[in-house]
Amino acid sequence: MSSNSESGKLQTLTEKNVFALFVGLLLVLSVGGLVEIVPLFYLKSTMEHNQFPELLWQRKEGQTLADHKPGDGMRPYTALELAGRDVYQREGCYLCHSQMIRPFRDEKERYGHYSLASESIYDHPFQWGSKRTGPDMARLGGKYSDDWHRKHLRAPRSVVPESVMPNYPWLKDSPVDGETMQAHMTGLQTIGVPYTDADIAAAADEVKGKNEEDAMVAYLQVLGTMTKLDEDKAYRE
Repeated sequence: MSSNSESGKLQTLTEKNVFALFVGLLLVLSVGGLVEIVPLFYLKSTMEHNQFPELLWQRKEGQTLADHKPGDGMRPYTALELAGRDVYQREGCYLCHSQMIRPFRDEKERYGHYSLASESIYDHPFQWGSKRTGPDMARLGGKYSDDWHRKHLRAPRSVVPESVMPNYPWLKDSPVDGETMQAHMTGLQTIGVPYTDADIAAAADEVKGKNEEDAMVAYLQVLGTMTKLDEDKAYRE
């Protein structure tokens, strides 16, 4: 009886006192969040490359990012690709395009192999998204020519008549700043992205004379091409 009485008092308190309700919600949500999130930091199964190391590029000493070939494994973005990714985020492309293929038959038939966590290992922040006004971009690389992408960026309806995407004609007139990219790469190196000092030093020359349209095309063309996924392997149990 006393237990029911105490329970009733607690319910009455939270119904009448907004602060008490807020504290209770904060406590419950914090516990629930920690239970779901903390294990991801120590469970090896979270990242597939722990079991399948071939998913990451095994870079040898002296190799540059230019030595990477499609299918060699996930690597950090080049300076030009990274600049394109910055434009992608700045223009809010992630609001209409996801970069995560779910493990469903219809998605596989349309977009290809389902996405793996290891494919986003160097993405800060990741671009999984939650809305698809336009198609998923996770495996876009190589599906269209560079020229197609340029036309699509400048005037989307010239190549996709039903598109609702806005025009981005100014990208071709906006140069990529080398010092900005070096600073960005240095920041990513600080949080664990395996850029070498040589990668960062070469960034300014790599983007010299390039514009934001060049960068966007470079970024879009590399999506989904870095690592080769085997349809016969069960990467996720």
